[in-house]
Amino acid sequence: MKIVLLSGGSGKRLWPLSNDSRSKQFLKVLETPSGGLESMVQRVWRQLERVGLQSDAVVATSRSQVDILYSQIGPQVPVVMEPERRDTFPAIALAVSYLHSVEGMGEDEAVAVLPVDSYVEDHFFSKVQELREIVESSESDLALIGVEPTFPSEKYGYIVPVPESGEEKPYQAVSHFREKPPEEEAARLIGRNALWNCGVFAFRVGWLVQQVEKLGIPTAFEDLKRRYGELPKISFDHQVVEKTERIAVLPYRGSWKDLGTWNTLSEEMDTPLIGKGSLSHDSKNTHLINELDIPVAVLGISDAVVAVSPDGILVSDKGASPRLKEVLTFDQRTMYEECPWGWYRVTDYNRYDEESEMLTRRMSIRAGKGLESHFHRKRQEVWTVLFGEGEIELDGERKPIRAGDVIRISPMVRHSLTAATDLELMEVQSGPELTEADVWAV
Repeated sequence: MKIVLLSGGSGKRLWPLSNDSRSKQFLKVLETPSGGLESMVQRVWRQLERVGLQSDAVVATSRSQVDILYSQIGPQVPVVMEPERRDTFPAIALAVSYLHSVEGMGEDEAVAVLPVDSYVEDHFFSKVQELREIVESSESDLALIGVEPTFPSEKYGYIVPVPESGEEKPYQAVSHFREKPPEEEAARLIGRNALWNCGVFAFRVGWLVQQVEKLGIPTAFEDLKRRYGELPKISFDHQVVEKTERIAVLPYRGSWKDLGTWNTLSEEMDTPLIGKGSLSHDSKNTHLINELDIPVAVLGISDAVVAVSPDGILVSDKGASPRLKEVLTFDQRTMYEECPWGWYRVTDYNRYDEESEMLTRRMSIRAGKGLESHFHRKRQEVWTVLFGEGEIELDGERKPIRAGDVIRISPMVRHSLTAATDLELMEVQSGPELTEADVWAV
């Protein structure tokens, strides 16, 4: 059985640390067994290795998240990249097409789909392995995992099983679904043995291929990728699950949590303070996460989260934090991003008029890594080396660089950079259009 890890998200629910390129699963706020910090995707990837499933996993993601995926879990991770963002049904269809037509999976083999940000214990993945037998040997077209609820939550969807018939099976047939009911209704559903829907399901390859063929779209990987924009922009639940009659659910009794908001994420953080700052002793159940180099002090504020990053500052009561998306009406460029070569942080940006912009960013490049050869048509750049040594290539001419050097790069000049040691530099961009669209690979 192959596993498809879904890595998506718009990056708004955990703003300002998350953004379009660094969604919630990439925030390094969870403690590792050795006492360091890791992200949700690093945690799941480590768990898959520990239970022997990592070699069977591929990640379905968007173009904007590929760099940070490679940065956090390594360039060897198999990635199926969407040509554009179109929700979970197209992403899953493309990943299964890749497994079928490129990796050679048979139509009767099983595929399991998991969110990449699942916060679970290791034995959860043994339940995932059990899904294979259900979809390959039963009459069910879909097999889900349902978490036994610990309280009547209004935040989760519920899987309502068919009343037991007396025949003992490890799984149950699904009657229907209920999305985020009021607390009183949730309590009644739990009384009917309803389970939390954790977004994990499995199916046969051939069955999913048939769902795509019904739309009149070819299922060979390259063909599907070329016509990806014709797939409906819809979730897998709405396009497939809600229209499927033969569904089984496998109950799971154990720890599971959706860390989608600041209040739930902070419950799993082992320290209340990350970064430069201080919390007063009377700031009870308050978390401070600071990614800037300036100190932040929190005095006498309880049950709150304070998050500080180059993208903005959030001060919120924990109970109110799920409403964050309601107030994020503004749009801005990404101010911090992790890359395969290191990271960058925008320190200043200004638009003077229609034809003149200026952007300054601090770049940190790891030893042995670098920027591949490229050029810009509309902007010029000035690099000031702050620390370390490396080699730059300008229009085919190579020369060493070190701390104190200043390099001017004009439009249309091909350039690349390799760091011999850890290297930091300040980059000043100027021109009429300072966007990633003006980065042309050579």
